[in-house]
Parts: sequence; structure tokens; C-alpha cells
Amino acid sequence: MRFQAPQLGALGVTFTAFRGLQFVSLVAIIGLTANFISEIVSARRDAPDVLVGTLVVSSIATLYVAISYILYYDGLLPLLISAGLDFALTIATIVVAVTVGKPLSMLTCEVLPESSPSSLAASVTYVASTQTQGITYRNVLSKAVNYFAFVAINQPHCYEIKAVWGLSIALCVLFAFSAIVCVGLWRRVKVTVAPPKDIEG
Repeated sequence: MRFQAPQLGALGVTFTAFRGLQFVSLVAIIGLTANFISEIVSARRDAPDVLVGTLVVSSIATLYVAISYILYYDGLLPLLISAGLDFALTIATIVVAVTVGKPLSMLTCEVLPESSPSSLAASVTYVASTQTQGITYRNVLSKAVNYFAFVAINQPHCYEIKAVWGLSIALCVLFAFSAIVCVGLWRRVKVTVAPPKDIEG
């Protein structure tokens, strides 16, 4: 069902605004999460699953947002399918927000020490070493980095991960409302392109 994006009025503008906000939020999450993972990996430690999962979900969602808006602008977006995918991403971002934020709800960034001159990689190594006291070096768990212990190293880490948490919550709302907007656009397009009734028949 083809349609002209500029002719969809306020709903079209709302859809465009939602896609823009989603894209910006997802890019910010990818940047922050990738920075965390890069520093942990540079310290020769395994990144926490929660950070890897957040990066994967955000990357897939970013690709979907970009492709869906291109199709929408060209009048080729299957709106009901897009509504379903937006709803699925709402569920995915809820899972991400809960997983990332569960240990952060009681964490107060102000009470943590300010950023130290030492490198982040050294901090990660320190956290890992404090976790693995009493565990043999050959144990595979010696490479694991506890997610909460890592983000609670200092204030910058705390604020950055809380930014990821906040953006994830915002994406839950944005994808939920964009799913509703897609349904509204589908109804609008259905009425607009419907063939006129044959009165004589």
C-alpha cells in the first residue's frame, strides 16, 4: 500500500520526530556501551553479558529505525508490520532497561570518588583482581568483570551507565508510542487510498 509521506499530516510529523529521537538515543547508547566494552577488553577481561546484550539490541534497533524511516519516506513501509516490530522493540528495551538498571536503583553517584588519573584499563584490572581473591588463576571465572563493581568505580562510570539506563527507559516510551502512531498512519492511509464507491452499482 503506497502512500505519500508528506500528505500524512500531524501523524507523519510525529512519526518522523519519534524516529529522530530513537536514532539519537540509540547512537548515544551504542557509543557509551561500546566505550565500556572496549576498555574492559583492552584490559584482557570478558565484558559483562549485560553490556554485550545492550550493545546488540541497540545496534539492531538502530538499523531497523534507519531502514524503516527510509521506507516510510518512500511510501513503502508496511505500517502494520512496523507497528508490530516497534512493539517487539518496546519489549526488548524494557528488558534492557530492567537488566541495566536493576543494580543501579540504589547507587548514588555523588558518594563515589571522582575520576582518578589512572587509566580505565587499570581500574578494570583492579576490580577483577579484587573479585577473584581465593580463586585459582586457571579458573575461567578469573576473567569475569562484575558489572556492578565496574560501574561503581567512580563518578564518571556511574553517570555514564545511568545515562544508558535513562536512555533505555526513554526508548521504551518512544517505541511504544511509535507503534501506536504506525497503527494510526495505517488507518489514515487506508482511508486515503481507498477506491471510491460505485454509486451506480
